Amino acid sequence: MTEPKISVTEDELHAYVDNELPPERRDDVEAWLAAHPDDAARVQSWRAMAEALHARYDSVADEPVPKRLEIERLVRQPRRWMVGALAASLVAFIAGGGAGWLAHGVAASPSALQSLTGEALVAHRLYVVEVRHPVEVPGSERAHLQTWLTKRCGWVVFAPELDATGLKLVGGRLLPGPTGPASFLMYESASGERFTVYSAKADSETTQMRYAAQDKDGALFWADRGVAFVVSGSSDRERLTQVARLVYDATEKHGG
Repeated sequence: MTEPKISVTEDELHAYVDNELPPERRDDVEAWLAAHPDDAARVQSWRAMAEALHARYDSVADEPVPKRLEIERLVRQPRRWMVGALAASLVAFIAGGGAGWLAHGVAASPSALQSLTGEALVAHRLYVVEVRHPVEVPGSERAHLQTWLTKRCGWVVFAPELDATGLKLVGGRLLPGPTGPASFLMYESASGERFTVYSAKADSETTQMRYAAQDKDGALFWADRGVAFVVSGSSDRERLTQVARLVYDATEKHGG
């Protein structure tokens, strides 16, 4: 098999992994991989990551839509059934421990925070399984991402450095929130572990940090100066707290 005359792009490599590559380019890509072991190793790692993510989250994507839902209701209230079902199944909401950091205000309405956290977990589950398109703006454009989301959301959106936890910024996207726009940032470790940071407008100025767990996913959420934050990821409470603490501290230093 000879090496193709036309170089293979990274998009084509992703398409090859996702089985979306046009048949006429498949032989060229395989020839390219045979001649470029570094790219072959990347493709192998992407496949392993995709298999791990699908093994963990596909059952959620395959859950049937409740029969009681009708198209008309979904048009009028596109998010209510998702948020309500997820919020109702949140297993544990408990005030976090740790003087000063976790408790520095009056708790907001539990229903409002449950709803917002439910939306954040829906978004987390939806996008962490994506290999080719997990975000709209890549992490390599951090400054542009922050400026764009800040302008669209109406508050300062800051994508903190989480290197201390072994996480790199994948990128972010704009999402519809409960009462307006919401920002969504995704981080990933070398092993493919993903965490997301969701923020949206909140009714209360400041709240205690709280924990939510649903199936294999966990979330720590709080509100500060009218903006709510939800860090979602591993249900390992210690690991999640490590990530959320760094997000909280970095956001506080940046000015929220």
